[in-house]
Amino acid sequence: MNRKELIKRIKDVAYLEGDFTTRAGKKTSYYIDKYLFETLPDVLDSLADELLKLLPDSSSYDRLAAPELGAVPIAAIVSIKADKPFIIVKKKSKEYGTQKLIEGKYEPGDRTVVLEDILTTGGAVLRACDILLENKLEIVDIIGVINREEGAFENIREKGFNVSSFLSRTDLL
Repeated sequence: MNRKELIKRIKDVAYLEGDFTTRAGKKTSYYIDKYLFETLPDVLDSLADELLKLLPDSSSYDRLAAPELGAVPIAAIVSIKADKPFIIVKKKSKEYGTQKLIEGKYEPGDRTVVLEDILTTGGAVLRACDILLENKLEIVDIIGVINREEGAFENIREKGFNVSSFLSRTDLL
């Protein structure tokens, strides 16, 4: 499906109106339920094709990264299509197993493109970037699926990172 059809499909299945609270704690009259579009094969496939267009030249990065949990299916399919490995950045380590904050194989110095689902204030993806930087990975770009246009781009750029998204709230309207 083309870009216009994909945006319409995402809106049709995942754009909800009502009274909601965002992860940042703000009240909002709409909510984009990422799981409603991230679990549909046709949407994920087309979305991956669109995100591939936003990726930098493949020689400029080594791997993709995805903050858990919402961005993981996106990173998985983009990883396959881009033929690049991906890692998962956890919110916190578990009290069992390896207790690592980053799952997957990587080396210090790896150049990384971080994929995110919904960008509201940028807090979640910036926390993931802090973890990546603490583990000596380089952030090349941050690419979101949807920019809610509520400060994420500004907050991310303020930290010195490049950011883009496939679509914005304006596109959905």
